[in-house]
Amino acid sequence: MSRAGRRAERLADAADARLPVVAGGALLRKAFPHHWSFFLGELALYSLLVLLLTGVWLTFFFEPEMREVVYAGSYAPLRGVRMSAAFDSTLRISFDVRGGLLMRQTHHWAALVFVAAIGLHLLRIFFTGAFRRPRELNWVIGLTLFVLSLAEGFAGYSLPDDLLSGTGLRIAQGIMMSIPVVGTYVAFFAFGGEFPGEDIITRLYPLHVLLLPGALIALVTVHLVLVFHLKHTQWRGPGRSNRNVRGKPLIPQFTATSTGLSLAVFGVLVLLSGIAQVNPVWMYGPYRADLVSTGSQPDWYVGFLEGALRLVPPWETNIAGHTVMWNVLLPAVVLPGLLFAVLYAYPFVEQRLTGERLREQHLCDRPRERPVRTGLGVAGTVFYGVLLVAGGNDIIAYAFRISVDALTWVLRIALVVAPVLAFLVTRWVCRALTAAERERLAEGVPTGDIRQTVTGGYESGTEPVETFRTGAPRRPLTGARTGTPIRTRRAPERRDR
Repeated sequence: MSRAGRRAERLADAADARLPVVAGGALLRKAFPHHWSFFLGELALYSLLVLLLTGVWLTFFFEPEMREVVYAGSYAPLRGVRMSAAFDSTLRISFDVRGGLLMRQTHHWAALVFVAAIGLHLLRIFFTGAFRRPRELNWVIGLTLFVLSLAEGFAGYSLPDDLLSGTGLRIAQGIMMSIPVVGTYVAFFAFGGEFPGEDIITRLYPLHVLLLPGALIALVTVHLVLVFHLKHTQWRGPGRSNRNVRGKPLIPQFTATSTGLSLAVFGVLVLLSGIAQVNPVWMYGPYRADLVSTGSQPDWYVGFLEGALRLVPPWETNIAGHTVMWNVLLPAVVLPGLLFAVLYAYPFVEQRLTGERLREQHLCDRPRERPVRTGLGVAGTVFYGVLLVAGGNDIIAYAFRISVDALTWVLRIALVVAPVLAFLVTRWVCRALTAAERERLAEGVPTGDIRQTVTGGYESGTEPVETFRTGAPRRPLTGARTGTPIRTRRAPERRDR
């Protein structure tokens, strides 16, 4: 080939490198480790897809208005009742639009699964240390997705303007009012005047169907791009290191598995919507400012805020003619702010304290190998669980015929004591499991063969460990075949009578 031909070929190769053709071939061969815990993020992704599809369908029939109308639909118990246009359209979707109730409930179930899947995905990342360098940004993005999903869920939950969601909006207005100096202005702006105002549903609607979904889709896109760009984390095992990834290629094995998961998610959500009733707004009735729904409970993902509000004593302070409502400000504003600030900062703080901030980490930790981190995670989970239980203290007290005041004090004490105990117990369990595993690797596993010695004692045969759990440490297996004792361990001697 002439010099000009070789130069033209090099230019063509350079042009191909700028196009996604070459990169696309490598992308199709990208390996993804196969483990159930790695599919929690995909569970959230497919739930979000169901949310988008059902949400678009619901927008054709929902009216985000607070003007008063008289109901004349199919649900007889509410005919002639005055209600907002938002609640009227919700009833129309549920009873008069073909397939409307199924779509409403699918949307609601998908929202519950979406938030739960993000929460479990974050827990998996936290306990396995998958937030370390170079994935700190993905941790920040994932946590932001969780915060936005909470806001999106609350906005959608409030749109029907029923008595239950209206009670939640009343609590939200109280939280806004508790913010010193600017709280009154924030509440007036959100509600368009004194509660309940006339603008809150109209303003929540674009937030729910446009702004928050747009932010979610954008962050999910960036998150997925970073997942593809960075090497996927994997469990330790033969042939796995920080410099490679072993697993299924994107095409066709991983794509087939992921497609099957997506179909399963769609099917389960629709099945749940068909057999399990959720958010029956017609049973609550339209919202009225002078009524409160009996036993009102929010969706589980904001239940911890409700519990925090119920546990803090009625503390108030008057400063220069202004009342600071500590019993609302601390649990509903300060506590969530501190909680998420700690979560955002944790990867950077841990890596600085452990000296890992300059090294890339692509292998997952097993929780037992990081007793302090695991203890902190369990303690935080217990803290959240106590608040979630406190959010239903009145229902629990009624069901078990106990004093709600006594239960509240028990939960106040548990909120302080239980996380500390959970941390100490978890750290001890992790260290005990690690010690037992080291002993098992060093001494082997019993074969079941027992021999009596001439002194009257007993010896049990052992063999090398050849079966390992995911991510468990290994050692070279040498010395004996399966079932052949290679080490003896003396049992306590027993005298024959």
